[in-house]
Amino acid sequence: MSERDPARTSEVLPARGIVLAHGLLAEGLVDAVRQITGVAEDTLIGRSNRGLSPEAMISEIRHLIGGGPTVIFTDLPSGSCNLTARRLSHQGLPVMVIGGVNLALLLDFVLHRDLPLPELGPRLVEKGRTAICMAPLDPERYAGPTLPRR
Repeated sequence: MSERDPARTSEVLPARGIVLAHGLLAEGLVDAVRQITGVAEDTLIGRSNRGLSPEAMISEIRHLIGGGPTVIFTDLPSGSCNLTARRLSHQGLPVMVIGGVNLALLLDFVLHRDLPLPELGPRLVEKGRTAICMAPLDPERYAGPTLPRR
């Protein structure tokens, strides 16, 4: 039997994820994660800001947070969803906000949500960044005509 480090409380209570985004983006990303991983519905929850004031978003998200560690993923780092989520993170709740969500980042969250938030956050940001790529790797080779620079 191994002993758990009491400082790693998230080993006892894995983080919950909430995706807060514009339109149907949150629900689509969460649906894709569930289809790929089979994760339980309460592990990752999608919510749209459609028709909600910042106060209504805060109320709904606060209800979803409960008392455990939570990562709120938003679509735009400086959009209304992110600004609202950041307000929650300053209210003494065990909340971390990550703006600029993508599918690879959410999949990594589901697979590593038992990590403490201070370890999980930087890992997720790096995963999200490295999941963005470009093809072809040499865009100059395939560039069409361009307008002269001013």
